[in-house]
Amino acid sequence: MKKLYRNQTKEIRIGDVVIGGNHPVAIQSMTNTRTEDVKGTVEQIHRLEKAGCEIIRCTVPTREAAEALKEIKKQIHIPLVADIHFDYRLAIAAIENGADKIRINPGNIGTKERVQAVVDKAKEYGVPIRVGVNSGSLEKPLIEKYGGVTAEGIVESALDKVHMIEEMGYDNLVVSIKSSDVLMCVKAHELIAEQCPYPLHVGITESGTVYSGNVKSSVGLGIILYEGIGNTIRVSLTGDPVEEIRTAKLILKTLGLRKGGIEVVSCPTCGRTRINLIHLANEVEKMVADIPLDDIKVAVMGCVVNGPGEAKEADIGIAGGIGEGLLIKKGQVIKKVKEEELLDTLRQELLNWNR
Repeated sequence: MKKLYRNQTKEIRIGDVVIGGNHPVAIQSMTNTRTEDVKGTVEQIHRLEKAGCEIIRCTVPTREAAEALKEIKKQIHIPLVADIHFDYRLAIAAIENGADKIRINPGNIGTKERVQAVVDKAKEYGVPIRVGVNSGSLEKPLIEKYGGVTAEGIVESALDKVHMIEEMGYDNLVVSIKSSDVLMCVKAHELIAEQCPYPLHVGITESGTVYSGNVKSSVGLGIILYEGIGNTIRVSLTGDPVEEIRTAKLILKTLGLRKGGIEVVSCPTCGRTRINLIHLANEVEKMVADIPLDDIKVAVMGCVVNGPGEAKEADIGIAGGIGEGLLIKKGQVIKKVKEEELLDTLRQELLNWNR
């Protein structure tokens, strides 16, 4: 295992959430509603909160969106981050309307005077600034210097902007460097982790649809987090942002960085399978999402031949037969039920788990 970096970072408070230092990796997402639509945005944030989102970001492209933050914040329960591009006045307005953090790329804000105005307002309100640089927005001089878009160029760009804000007298910072190229993103984070004292927000940007984005994000975030890099993450998907939270939670749990919830394991099916295991496993996964149990492993197996043995490491499991199935606890068969009763039987057992 490579060198661990996480505990070397400064602690930064975003609303009620603290990242950096010894604090757990926090899960973020971003709304895809129009921020000006307060009702729709709040409804989506509530769904994200229920799924386990701990920090939420909203785009602020207009003055109306900046002003909407005030009402949105009143109705949600997690820190609110304002995403700003180009117009420094929107960053200032977002801070004045209650944003718990702002995300800017100083390179597209404009002159140093405009960046200074944003920094001064952030300092006045004690609001952290996330300095974000994406590979797609890398400056031409750095592209020419490194012969293209590279990890080294991304890191240099980010650190230049960090140093600029430090020179303006502010160090309440979070840094993010993103690329849709997984291995470039990994290398960039390895490089910056040795040079940056601030918490890192990690993600594979523009990673794609729920299918391809989950794969790319799991590989990239898995490598970066395993090396001890990263204090808050977002899985960027073209789809319902709730899917981002589900994936982020599973990535952290798989790496041992997050506990809690119910884990579902299922076999890949084979010629012995006589039930619709694919449908059953998906239904089990949906069903357990709303059951408030921690660190329970549920096994869904396709046949009664090997099912009990394969499920022995799980706390509870079901195994299908021909028109029927078995309920298994700790490898022991508890009862036999009809196939159509398997899901509800499992649900009732979980609902009564601690009774």
